[in-house]
Amino acid sequence: MKQAKIQEVRAYVIAANEMGADYHNQKGSHWIIDLPIANPMSVYEEYKAERTSWGINALGTVVVQVELTDGTIGIGCSIGGEPACYIIEKHLSRFVEGQDPRNVELIWDQMWRATMPYGRKGLTVQAISAVDLAIWDCLGKLRDEPVYALIGGKTKERLPVYATTSRPDVAQQWGFHGAKIPCRYGPGDGREGLKKNVEVMAEARAQVGPDFPIRLDCYMALTVPYAIQLAKALAPYDLLWIEECLPPDDYDGYAALKSALTGTCLVTTGEHEYTRYGFRELIARKCADILQPDINWVGGLTEARRIVAMAAAYDIPVIPHGSSVFSYHMQYAFSNCPIAEFLVMSPKADELVPLFGELFTNEPIPKDGYLELPDAPGWGVELNQNLELVRPYENSRREAVATS
Repeated sequence: MKQAKIQEVRAYVIAANEMGADYHNQKGSHWIIDLPIANPMSVYEEYKAERTSWGINALGTVVVQVELTDGTIGIGCSIGGEPACYIIEKHLSRFVEGQDPRNVELIWDQMWRATMPYGRKGLTVQAISAVDLAIWDCLGKLRDEPVYALIGGKTKERLPVYATTSRPDVAQQWGFHGAKIPCRYGPGDGREGLKKNVEVMAEARAQVGPDFPIRLDCYMALTVPYAIQLAKALAPYDLLWIEECLPPDDYDGYAALKSALTGTCLVTTGEHEYTRYGFRELIARKCADILQPDINWVGGLTEARRIVAMAAAYDIPVIPHGSSVFSYHMQYAFSNCPIAEFLVMSPKADELVPLFGELFTNEPIPKDGYLELPDAPGWGVELNQNLELVRPYENSRREAVATS
């Protein structure tokens, strides 16, 4: 393997009208922002109609490039936009630049420990994730191997995929292994909203028949009593799982929910959980049947593989949230990652398009319900050179170096 050090870390935002890693950043009509979808803010009438009204896409995308002394460039991304760029350029860079990229565990640990006073979850860990993913891309390119080969190789020849969509009937036609639809209404909509949720599920089941798995995504919008009532009302429609019903920190609530729904449907969560410590709580308290870390948010691959290994000790499957190519590599390498999620991000959910929009030129897309990864080194994706990238803190970093 070629010897090289990390020369520079660069953090960028993309144009405001680009989706990138922030797939809620949609302009114009799109099912993911136009449909009524229950969420934490739907208890407020003025923010109920559209999730973008309360700023679900306010931060945008951060893109990280890690460049080595031999010219190798690795790519990572997350949400977090300009605030994430500040954290990366002003703080995290000191633990990355000058390092041997093979010391990925050391780099991660130093970034994590140094940000404890203000981090531990959310934006800070998303910034760490983007840097970590870029380093793994460098490692794959240095060794001329795909990332999955670096962490154990293939446990499966191809990866089954289910679709998150507003059109389960179309997903079935494409060959996906089931679909996940959004929960339209929450506790604030009362009994009428509950009835409408049942009607939506009944329509979906009628469209796809009895054997196509259907899941329900509740996006932190429900309460324990409502979630139990809803899941039991949906039992005639053979709901496979009910996802992320409660606020992420309500571990007691998830434990109660899982206990109440045993034999009714599976309980899943973890999309908005962070690091192995959060997932340790979910496991220890028996909060979920399936864990769903997002590789772009949870701490990158370095932390995600710890979570998968920890879950394996308890025979808990890990089915990551979204995260496209970054999760696919990890899922190839671990046997307790049985199926992948693919978010159908075309406006009418009637076309397969890349999850990250125009960010990459060759992002893999499932075919006939399966995802196959090439043997290209690193993550195997190339940054779109036509994309407008802005590095907001480049000049301030140069000024700091000049005066030090």
